Amino acid sequence: MTKTDRMTTRDIMRKAAAVKTVVPAFNIPHLPMMAPIVQALRDLDTFGLIQVARLEWEKFQSRSLRAVRDEYERVKDERHTRLHLDHVPVIDEDGKRVDYALIIAEALALGYESVMVDGSRLSLDENIAATRKAVALAHAAGRPAEAELGAVMGHEAGPLPPYEELFRSGRGFTDPAEAVRFVNETGLDWLSVAIGNIHGAVAAATRGQKKIQARLDIAHLQRIREQTGVPLVLHGGSGIFKECILEAVRHGIAKINVATTLRQAYEGEAEHSIDKAQKAVYAATLAVVKDELEIVGSARLLALS
Repeated sequence: MTKTDRMTTRDIMRKAAAVKTVVPAFNIPHLPMMAPIVQALRDLDTFGLIQVARLEWEKFQSRSLRAVRDEYERVKDERHTRLHLDHVPVIDEDGKRVDYALIIAEALALGYESVMVDGSRLSLDENIAATRKAVALAHAAGRPAEAELGAVMGHEAGPLPPYEELFRSGRGFTDPAEAVRFVNETGLDWLSVAIGNIHGAVAAATRGQKKIQARLDIAHLQRIREQTGVPLVLHGGSGIFKECILEAVRHGIAKINVATTLRQAYEGEAEHSIDKAQKAVYAATLAVVKDELEIVGSARLLALS
């Protein structure tokens, strides 16, 4: 498949939303994880995004945007993968300001095919302004942009409040009315929503712990979908009850981020053998695609193969 006849990432996401399937997006905190993920997608004829977030070269071992791009060029399969820039925060998990525009511009220059800005720690007006700037950069390069509204928690330095307390209160949930304004005023392509999902911990002391089993407020998701009309994204996809995920896909989730499950599979074996760690990642990817998301063969459904 050539560059001229293949579907763009924007088109793939729109098709996924239309046919009610989901695109898994796999984070790469350790570069040797990429090859087995791509191999698993190829073996299952399933489409997925390969992605890296800023914290993964700051706090893990993905090294840099360029290093991830170079490894992707080595192992990519354009019938089954595209390269995406995940979370670039405006304010990071440690409360520090980030030159997000510089990072996004670098990713676009390196050939990343979609990007994400995260202004969720800002006020609504500030988030709109930052997201509009990032979207303009991406669209000028002919590529789609994702952004987040609401607070998908878990990356913060301190401990989370009890999960049930968070869910009952709706703390951090994306507000549907704000989402309409956010989408209209920024021109974003995909919206990351908070509906009960949480990120896996990234602090060194807690990153190996079992992730909290999360659930999703599907009625809340449906309101966001009806009012915005854009493909929606679920971050923190590891550890959510399967029935919640499948129902969320039927109600507008077109992309789901998967990080903790594969990272912990890799890290559990890496100190003994990189080969064993890669085999663990391959097996974990198969399980996510086959057993949790039930999307084997999605490349055919999306008309990619």
